[in-house]
Amino acid sequence: MALALACDRVLPGLVDCYLGPPRLRRDHTAGPSPTPTELSARVTWLRTEVCRCGMAGHRRDFLDHQLIALQCALRRASGAPVGYREEVLAYFDTEISLGEPDRYRVAHGELDELLPGRGPLAERLAAHRERLTVGRGALLPSAQRLTAALRTLARRREAVPEGGDSDGDSVELTLVADRPWSASHRYLGGYRSRVMLNTDVELGPTQLARLVAHETYPGHHAEYARAERLVRSPQGPLRPEMAVSLVNTPQCLISEGRADLGLDVLVGPSYGGWVAEVLDGLAPVGDLELAVAVERAMLALLPVRQDAALLLHDRGAGEAEVLGHLSRWLLVGERRARQTLRFIAHPVWRAYTTTYVEGRRLVGEWLNAPSFNAASAGDSVTERYLRLLDEPRSPSALRAALALTSTAEQSCPRSPMKPM
Repeated sequence: MALALACDRVLPGLVDCYLGPPRLRRDHTAGPSPTPTELSARVTWLRTEVCRCGMAGHRRDFLDHQLIALQCALRRASGAPVGYREEVLAYFDTEISLGEPDRYRVAHGELDELLPGRGPLAERLAAHRERLTVGRGALLPSAQRLTAALRTLARRREAVPEGGDSDGDSVELTLVADRPWSASHRYLGGYRSRVMLNTDVELGPTQLARLVAHETYPGHHAEYARAERLVRSPQGPLRPEMAVSLVNTPQCLISEGRADLGLDVLVGPSYGGWVAEVLDGLAPVGDLELAVAVERAMLALLPVRQDAALLLHDRGAGEAEVLGHLSRWLLVGERRARQTLRFIAHPVWRAYTTTYVEGRRLVGEWLNAPSFNAASAGDSVTERYLRLLDEPRSPSALRAALALTSTAEQSCPRSPMKPM
């Protein structure tokens, strides 16, 4: 925690959430700021200590990969050249490459069948979205109603702890504009969160439901609320590192991937009917099962955003080429393509797209994998999801677990993800 707080002075915004002792934070935000070189030396020393201290393997692996990410961030802060792929690998413990256009074409074919009619597919997709767009005036009340419904389900499954005020945990929703992201979560402590929704991003009811679940229940709010409960335990924190959350580290890839699957786990993969019931009378609730099917097909196009980041930062492509790639494969107009480009071009978030692309893929495979060993034979998707909330693991650890089940995966077809 102390090292993370010190690094935050050199890398502003590194510490996304801090749940540790206030005195420790005060002690490390006063006095002269350390240099990146000094902090890098401390990171190197701590990596050595972590490796030889005898802690459990999963914990040691998690901490080491977090420290590797810090080393890379400090190298960049000192002005040392760091290649884009090298940066992504260090930050998120994941190697990336360009996606496969043939897979994108298959997804386009599925969308063509889902949205029959005349005219280019991009125009039909835009018309489908326009019919279901939640109006700006209904955006906040719709998000609030979804949050309340998701909170009820999360409480019922014990996915979020009791705490805070007399009503337990709470989430405040606000609207903002002119941001590079669709939504942003900020944990305030005391089992309270603030979620900001960007009104510049047009969303349908099911898209809004996924976004709200991602940021609230059982996503980021539930993640931090559970971490606070563990950190504040009368027995003391078993894993003090859970008291601090760091941006651009491997924990973000797991966190974003897990949050993106929150609605599937909490409600179920066919959540259109549930969303229609929750938002009836407030937002467009046409054929929301069709909307979910369209979203499922669009998942195969998620890597297009990562392609754009690679083209921009690794291949040296110009803006026009990147916008053209986004428009062609995501089937969007220039305005939507520019919003995506704005995010991947941001100096803080330029590598972060990988957390959504590779995070969802990795966590989804891990949640639905056959049992890893005899002890996990009875695990449900719910139990694995909650364990991933309470027991941080690196992407490498999840990939290693999946490698052990490769034979079972080939012989046993996966069943659809079931709700909690």
